Amino acid sequence: MSRAGMWLKMTAAFAVFSIGGPALIYYVQPTDEELFKRYNPELQKRSLESRNERQQDLDKFVTKLKEYSRSDKPIWEVAAEDEARTKASAAEEQQRLAAELQKRRDEIRKLSISGK
Repeated sequence: MSRAGMWLKMTAAFAVFSIGGPALIYYVQPTDEELFKRYNPELQKRSLESRNERQQDLDKFVTKLKEYSRSDKPIWEVAAEDEARTKASAAEEQQRLAAELQKRRDEIRKLSISGK
């Protein structure tokens, strides 16, 4: 076989694999609607009910990513700082609630002791 024939054969093989492969995947892979239709009715109902919640979660996630990207630092560092800040505020809130609960208990004890 000549060199031109070999190049022609390799070009044809490249075309078949580079065009035919993705075309086959596109043809074989089902669309989202087809997958949804294959769900049983209970799963379809749950999926429709939770769709808004999932969309809101995604919107919050994208909003946070945009907020993080405004910083000069890498996103993962800003996210870690924000997570630490959130944990600290949650711990402070927990301590505040525990102190408030203890204060209520002390008041109830005082009232019960003085009421005897």
